Amino acid sequence: MSSTFLPSRHQEWQPESAEERLDHLRSVQQIQQLPVRYALAVDSRDMDALAELFVENVRVGKQLYGRDELKRWMTEALGQLGRTIHLVANHILSFRDADHAAGVVYCRDEVEHEQSWTVGHLQYWDTYERRGGRWYFVRRIYNRWAVVDEIARSNTGFEGQGLTTHELPQAWPTWDRFHSQIASS
Repeated sequence: MSSTFLPSRHQEWQPESAEERLDHLRSVQQIQQLPVRYALAVDSRDMDALAELFVENVRVGKQLYGRDELKRWMTEALGQLGRTIHLVANHILSFRDADHAAGVVYCRDEVEHEQSWTVGHLQYWDTYERRGGRWYFVRRIYNRWAVVDEIARSNTGFEGQGLTTHELPQAWPTWDRFHSQIASS
């Protein structure tokens, strides 16, 4: 693990003035929304929302750059999966300066594979940058701890009980649009 991704209070930039401290608090809040928004975009298959979380010139793989390439790559990767559920937790941040930060984010994910599910645990090592007053991902490195044995997933079991109005992920308008685009390509 590179020291870039190890948040450390001893190496971290600290705001000094009251204005810098207030800006720092706003930045922490905005950055902590990025992984949560990423999880929602992935689970709802909203590729436009996902791409907008990254800097315009995001590196995709070793030789590709840009949000369009990211959308293409993520569409291909997610098109091979069924439903997904990402639960984000333990977000630790370290600031290099007022406009650059790194973070470690824990995640528990569930992934549908035809009629079964895997449950896994992973960690993202993130790099963030503020551009034009807004925070973005510059890079996300995905690190997997483990995937547990597949488990059978039944329906929600709440049908006819008035406890839900829509079944996810079909309730998201982006879900059907995503799969329609894959089917037509």
